[in-house]
Amino acid sequence: MERWLHGTSVPYPKTRYRVAAILEEDESYLWPEAIDKASLVGAELVGSYPRRNDVPRHLWTETLRNAERNVDLLAFAGLFLTEEHPDWIPTLAAKAKAGVRVRLLLGDPHGQQLASRDTEHQIGGGVAGRVAAVLAYYGQRMPPSVQVRLHDTPLYNSVYRFDDEMLVNVHVYGLLAAYTPTLHLRRLDGAWFNTYLESFERVWASARPWERGGAT
Repeated sequence: MERWLHGTSVPYPKTRYRVAAILEEDESYLWPEAIDKASLVGAELVGSYPRRNDVPRHLWTETLRNAERNVDLLAFAGLFLTEEHPDWIPTLAAKAKAGVRVRLLLGDPHGQQLASRDTEHQIGGGVAGRVAAVLAYYGQRMPPSVQVRLHDTPLYNSVYRFDDEMLVNVHVYGLLAAYTPTLHLRRLDGAWFNTYLESFERVWASARPWERGGAT
């Protein structure tokens, strides 16, 4: 350890990955001389699907079950997780109770962006209704440690982060999210994962906390 700190020795790749994961830092920040950026181009992209509906159903709950540190969700509603995956709510609650940091970012029903998305899809207030349904699910069944905030940002992608795994649902104008491409990323040391994680943090910082039991 002392040799690592003084820069006289660099740990093996497997050890670098574990230390970086614990510290939640990039390997390139901790050991910039050990990382070959060229070899990482595209390595973080595990898979891609032409539509969110094409993502294997088990992948959503499997990545959630494997999470031990962080679960972050950024969407307007993400209602499909609570309605189509019976294990989602109890597994998420169990993870939070076990000490995993859970942060949920959902669309602000009173914001301009949610209204714009509703107009785009011409569904007469349906987007706000989905958010209300999701908040009801989470409000009733999540432990107090789960943090929920409401955002009013133009959502270019929905982001679902589970430690070092991430599913990114790319948004396309005029199409519902269920019918747009989805990327499966795994954090190594490239820019893919960090780009979306930084985006999540920006939205989180600008969002307002949701008070359970109160009006949205």
